[in-house]
Amino acid sequence: MTRPGILGLRRARTHRRPGPGRVLVVGGGPGAEDLITVRAARALAEADVVVTDRLGPSGLLSDLPPHVEVIDVGKAPGHHRATQEEINALLVERAGRGLVVVRLKGGDPFVFGRGGEEVRACRAAGVDVEVVPGLSSAVAVPALGDVPVTHRGLVSGALVVHGHDELPESARAVAAVGGSTIVILMGVMHLARHAADLVAAGADPATPVAVVEEGSTPRQRVVRADLGSIGEVAAHAQVRSPAVIVVGEVAAEGFLGEISTVATDVAASA
Repeated sequence: MTRPGILGLRRARTHRRPGPGRVLVVGGGPGAEDLITVRAARALAEADVVVTDRLGPSGLLSDLPPHVEVIDVGKAPGHHRATQEEINALLVERAGRGLVVVRLKGGDPFVFGRGGEEVRACRAAGVDVEVVPGLSSAVAVPALGDVPVTHRGLVSGALVVHGHDELPESARAVAAVGGSTIVILMGVMHLARHAADLVAAGADPATPVAVVEEGSTPRQRVVRADLGSIGEVAAHAQVRSPAVIVVGEVAAEGFLGEISTVATDVAASA
């Protein structure tokens, strides 16, 4: 895979630049290194410090020069290396030294990425801060799994929710009415309960569900079933996070048509 050229974008620098530091809250996309934006790559190329999560294009960090400080504050289910307050304080402290700090996140910083909290903390401390949007996993990961979250004439909208705990009332209401896609992030641990709650709210148990696991990585796979059985099927398949759950007609097997064998062969031989 060709990388976006982090090293090629880096300007030669032997000592710290004068003046105040700043923070760039950067969305790194769903994980694949070639799905990071050009602006995000440029931000990494200017970084003195990178504060990173466990998701996103972490492989790119090995391209950074040795003098760049990399701090892993990644959160995993049931385990946090640092609280959000500690992360906020870290960004402000490093910027206060006159350093360029990149807060690298998976997906987009403002889609369940707590980027807003970090921006507010920086501005409250008088730190210059910029947001670099990223490709959100909420739409990118389903697309990579051949699942469009909207489709003209069938799906009028998509609701993106998090599945850490109980689904919000908005998801239950959408399930009862139908006609829209529900995208659940961070919901694998409670998938069976979420599916049961949507059925109890009025969703048809036959509604298609697709779970796209580790989207954009070489380990990507898609597990499909209907809403009534997805909990059992996913458990049997040992689905693990990170994964994006899509509920709706667009999640049906072969919704976009069968994948062309010719196209697959051509891609494999390229």
